[in-house]
Amino acid sequence: MPSARELKDRLFAAINSHDLYEVMDCYAPDAVYISPAGIAEGHEQIAWAYEDLCKVFPDIYYTAWYKAPCEDPAFTEYTMTGTHMGALLLPGGGVAPATGRRITVRGSCACAVENGKIVTDRDYYDQLELYSQLGINLEPPPQS
Repeated sequence: MPSARELKDRLFAAINSHDLYEVMDCYAPDAVYISPAGIAEGHEQIAWAYEDLCKVFPDIYYTAWYKAPCEDPAFTEYTMTGTHMGALLLPGGGVAPATGRRITVRGSCACAVENGKIVTDRDYYDQLELYSQLGINLEPPPQS
């Protein structure tokens, strides 16, 4: 069975080729994917998260630049690049229209595997860095 490291490498390759079937084949049916955008549980929600990512950034590409020397869990530091070409959901339910701007955002992730599939995948990147590169200014909530 593949290790977490092998599966995470396979997942990055599937994301980079925008192959949703291959992306989903990396995950267990009841997997949980956690990112700054929210929590996705199970294949349906995880598939939606990746479909949306590829709509917002149709040329999304992950470059791993550090892979911790352990098999499971797999820890990876990466750079995510892409062009903002679709509506981006914002905290609080707002939407940022496409800007056509390029992004380069650093992140890290950790995933764990059971029975040859990813069961938990935790992805962390700096949302403020992303929003700043897109020219998005978040407004504080109204004072009560």
